[in-house]
Amino acid sequence: MFDRLEIFSKRYEELERRMCQSDVVCDPALYAKVMKEYASLEPVVKKYREYQHTKSTIEESLSILSDSAADEEIRDLASIELEEAKGALPLLEEDLKILLLPKDPNDERNVIVEIRAGTGGEESSLFAFDLFRMYSMYAERKGYKIDVINRSETGLGGIKEISFSVSGAGAYSRLKFESGTHRVQRVPQTESSGRIHTSAVTVAVLPEADDVEVQINPNDLEIDTFRSSGAGGQHINKTSSAIRITHKPSGLVVECQDERSQYKNKDKAMKVLKSRLLKIEQDKQNESIALDRRSQVGSGDRSEKIRTYNFPQSRVTDHRIGLTLYRLEEILNGDLDEIIDALVTDMRANMLKESIEESV
Repeated sequence: MFDRLEIFSKRYEELERRMCQSDVVCDPALYAKVMKEYASLEPVVKKYREYQHTKSTIEESLSILSDSAADEEIRDLASIELEEAKGALPLLEEDLKILLLPKDPNDERNVIVEIRAGTGGEESSLFAFDLFRMYSMYAERKGYKIDVINRSETGLGGIKEISFSVSGAGAYSRLKFESGTHRVQRVPQTESSGRIHTSAVTVAVLPEADDVEVQINPNDLEIDTFRSSGAGGQHINKTSSAIRITHKPSGLVVECQDERSQYKNKDKAMKVLKSRLLKIEQDKQNESIALDRRSQVGSGDRSEKIRTYNFPQSRVTDHRIGLTLYRLEEILNGDLDEIIDALVTDMRANMLKESIEESV
């Protein structure tokens, strides 16, 4: 581990010098590349330097304590520093182990989120709207930007399905845990007898693909235009601006009707298509069982769940880690960090366990 840390430290110092050199400063693309690598190494190197400083403190304190000629007041201070440093050292080692864990190459990407009503009829569509609102408010808290790509609404204000992009540093690293089936237990607005119903909504989170990663042959595409449906006034009825793209080799179909411009809708639809194709390729590389977004969301059945939102008890339970919080209103208002942080911690703990087992 420490050999790797030394290599990272030297590389970090080299990049620091490179950023001041004229050939880098005058080349925006090269400067951005150097800055990106520098920023990725910075947390590891800073923690390593903190670790080195703590080790030096221990050595210096031991040296003072072993010197019989040292002043008593200085010896007392050295003793206090020694205890503090000894307590900090194991924690710093753990932090370094976590920082050296393999990074998900998708973590810094923007994402495409797809929400679909599953089992439960109109109540499922209403909860799909609640989840979209939750992610919108979470994105606002994190400083992310949301851009709706496609939306299909119901008469009562629910959402049959919606696709939207989330742009911002580390968006995928936070939202990737949301993929799966979300179950809701509550008394529906349409239920007169007051009985609690259980419904399900599926969420898929796809890393947004770069143009250079996914090459699409135009001959493999079938592109249709049609009139948008839903809210939008007279424009909806007069203009065939909505786009449907079918990727014939994979059978994937993407629709976009959120923009008034046919060209903008086409651009957004292509972005979604590329992200889905990238996900399929990554699933193949990871030896995943499914080759499309169904690998994330299942069938939408009530039994296939990652999280349950129970309204009568104001309870949210994430079944993957057994976490239960009685803060339903705050969570639906975008306060997701406690759940996501717990999922990140669990993921890291499992990765550490695997790395230890592999090294034994």
